[in-house]
Amino acid sequence: MNVFADVSLRVSANSMAVCPVLSVQPTRAMVDEKFQIVVRNLPPKQEVTLHSLHRSEDKDYWEAFGYYISDENGTVTVVEDASRGGTYVGVEPMGLLWSLRPVPGSRHGLRLRKRDVLSPMVVNISVYKGHMTQGFSEKDALATVVTERWYLAPGVQRVEIGKRGVKGTLFIPPGPGPFPAVLDMWGGGGGLVEYRAALLASHGFVAMALQYLGADEEWTSDVETGYFETAYKVLQTHPQVCADRVAVLGLSFGTSVTLTLAAYSKVVQPRCCVCISGSHVHPVNKPLIEVLQVMMQNMTKARIDENNHVVWRDVILPIPTEPDLKVDVGRIKCPMLIVIGQDDQNWATVESTEDIEQMMERAGNRHLLTVLSYPDAGHLIEPPYTPHIRFSNFITQHNREKVLMLWGGQTKPHAHAQEDSWEKILLFLQKHLYQDLPPAAKL
Repeated sequence: MNVFADVSLRVSANSMAVCPVLSVQPTRAMVDEKFQIVVRNLPPKQEVTLHSLHRSEDKDYWEAFGYYISDENGTVTVVEDASRGGTYVGVEPMGLLWSLRPVPGSRHGLRLRKRDVLSPMVVNISVYKGHMTQGFSEKDALATVVTERWYLAPGVQRVEIGKRGVKGTLFIPPGPGPFPAVLDMWGGGGGLVEYRAALLASHGFVAMALQYLGADEEWTSDVETGYFETAYKVLQTHPQVCADRVAVLGLSFGTSVTLTLAAYSKVVQPRCCVCISGSHVHPVNKPLIEVLQVMMQNMTKARIDENNHVVWRDVILPIPTEPDLKVDVGRIKCPMLIVIGQDDQNWATVESTEDIEQMMERAGNRHLLTVLSYPDAGHLIEPPYTPHIRFSNFITQHNREKVLMLWGGQTKPHAHAQEDSWEKILLFLQKHLYQDLPPAAKL
């Protein structure tokens, strides 16, 4: 159900005898909500291009487009009709979002990420006569609709955290609560990333976006396990949170932190964990700064491909057998969901997950583990319809070097992985956090 009041915007041109009508429903929606695009009043069998255009917060332009042919009634229905070419092909209702890419001539190595979750991602959807590949800004569209894609649902509160030395942002769903909660951690890029936590809160969870590494222009904070335990307690003791229904979610290096907390912490006792594109391979029982330093010692295993992209996946290979070089996942006592892409070029997540499964099988807790493994998906598995980024600029934490990091993945299968995994992550969290919750606390 769309949580926004729908507004239909239609702009038509006089370039045809009958003005084409472009409909996008809903025009204002959450980023993980599908829309339906229909073009009417075209001549039968008319070739048209559907085009999307977004200006990022960094003032870069991103576009996607698909080729369609109207039916005998002069209609294109994107949910039913196949794109014949463009940035995506086939019947792909959301192809105009997940295949977004920088327009020709843009800066190299861009990655599209939302910084201000209090404002929408604005995307212009247009229809053009003929099958076009470029020059969209120089042509008049037959019709255009302005759409808004939100990470924050109406009524969700955003609260900055400055408590007990914890850096982060808290997102609280509307309603009386208390609610189950999720501690949300991103990876080695550092900084405070809020958009996934905002979306989780929009689905009924109090979510804390936690900063634990410096941003791109800063050096790494000297953060120890106690920092994460404090953040967990800040979240757990919030009056809007069900104290015994807190999950931990991490992506990339955030997975390393998640697994460490779940296996060793006496303070952090998560109801369940979600680990995306990460590994259990890192020195245990050391401050985070030392963990990163040890891992960087293996950077000689990193390689540069033919496109001058940095490939990190070999850094932790072969998976070590020494117990002090990887988290003892056999100690984990809560349900755990692992999400990986089989074309992850940044980290050896496939090999790591196989070892995790074997370790948990030997320890007798394999029944707690669910694995989602996606062919041809890369490292950056994000909320659905986020554009696939195969490589992008990245500043390394150990020497502040700017490189082009290869994340991996192919656009269409990666888009499928994002859509499918997000739905299953939400179901996993709902099952383990909302199950048997008193009705008064449910949405």
